[in-house]
Amino acid sequence: MNYRTIAYVFGTLLIVIGCSMIFPILCSLYYHEDDLFPILYSAIISVALGLPLFWFFGKSQRLSIKDGFFIAVFGWIMVSAISALPFMIHGSIPSFADGFFEMMSGYTTSGSTILTEIETVPHGLLFWRSQTHLLGGMGFLTLTVLFLPYGIGGLRLFRAESSPGQTITREKFKPRNKEAMLWLWGIYLALNLAETVLLMLGGMSLFDSLCHSFGTVSTSGYSPKNASIGFYDSAYFDWVIILFMFLGGMTFMLFYYIAKGNWKILKINTEFRWYVGFLLFFCGIVSWLLWKDNIYSTFADSLRYGTFQVMSILTTTGFTTADYEHWPQAPQTFLFVVCFIGACAGSTTSGIKVIHYVLICKFMVIAVKKIFLQPFVVKVIRVNRQPVDSLIVNLAICYFIVNIFMVLGGACFMVLVDDMDYITGMSSVIATLMNIGPGFGLVGPSENYAFISDVGKYFLAWNMLVGRLEMFSALVLFYPSFWKK
Repeated sequence: MNYRTIAYVFGTLLIVIGCSMIFPILCSLYYHEDDLFPILYSAIISVALGLPLFWFFGKSQRLSIKDGFFIAVFGWIMVSAISALPFMIHGSIPSFADGFFEMMSGYTTSGSTILTEIETVPHGLLFWRSQTHLLGGMGFLTLTVLFLPYGIGGLRLFRAESSPGQTITREKFKPRNKEAMLWLWGIYLALNLAETVLLMLGGMSLFDSLCHSFGTVSTSGYSPKNASIGFYDSAYFDWVIILFMFLGGMTFMLFYYIAKGNWKILKINTEFRWYVGFLLFFCGIVSWLLWKDNIYSTFADSLRYGTFQVMSILTTTGFTTADYEHWPQAPQTFLFVVCFIGACAGSTTSGIKVIHYVLICKFMVIAVKKIFLQPFVVKVIRVNRQPVDSLIVNLAICYFIVNIFMVLGGACFMVLVDDMDYITGMSSVIATLMNIGPGFGLVGPSENYAFISDVGKYFLAWNMLVGRLEMFSALVLFYPSFWKK
């Protein structure tokens, strides 16, 4: 591996993270709270660590795909560790294990938290906490690509951080890496700005609007309120956030084509149509069940709360407006199923992703037809009206199976380490691996992860990273052949 270039990229990462702390510093100055110097010292430490790497290893070479995988995994770990410093210095989160968990959850857009009293934390630290969503939602390695010289291999970093679904759909809308990243970040920031304005028009403060926008478009879920979005009890805020959770779950390539006036792409895109279909089915069935059991007085309220929670979990956002564990078993069961879906590849979401279900379902239909109806007919799986190679279909099936094994194995590990019930053990792994945030049991919507041991928190943080890097990029490091020349 090219360790000089890896060191140079790590240095760039540290400088970017340190400089980005200027915004929570300004927030702290505005509110005149005691978190100013902890954030300032952390910014100085981050830049001081990054500058020597950036300066002395500046004459770097092109990255290999192996270098990209290495940077993707250890870059996220390094940035999560350094980002925990403001909380540790201030004392809001004195434990490194807790701080690392909170920051890994922020960057990977999981939204799982160990904070029991969020509203007592100073505004600057809360803004930094939510800003990790903004940086991690699009993938902070894609942000780093903007600061790297041409030819260093930004595409390798993008591939290491991308979903297998993006390989399956082969969607690429700009030929040059930096130009593509600029388009992605431009669209991403525009959505954040639009949601912030709409929330402020409804009466939400600028601070809360920014924090919730960061957590919505990035499909993450951190809120500056203990009760999350339920704190406001506002139908207007709920529907605005539902809209932007939906947009955050779309493939960002679609926004580019729509901006160019090509609306036909929505009709052609197979994954988008399935995404809408999944949402209509699950939102409809959960809302109907809530209305049927008289959980809410009107169907409009049932639709509002049911749609919000389905949208939040399916897009792996994790916001809540109600404690869904108090709902009847039937809607809870559908919400549990939704945990395994995820939204579109190429979006800010995590999870298994809709495109993998598209390929697996098409594969099963063709397999049944070949076995029982048309054994000699050659059938081709098509996505976006284009044939898909059988190797890609095998990748989708493998990805699905590995996710299930990770959930089952992880649940066994958690019940052994923390002596928790099996529902909490399995749900904690699902919520972190799929980057959802809240789950069921002791990690439900009204609970948090503070009670889990340090070993359990590190394991769940690793699950967040594996889920955010879409499994293979993180697991490939365990192959002995990866470390051979």
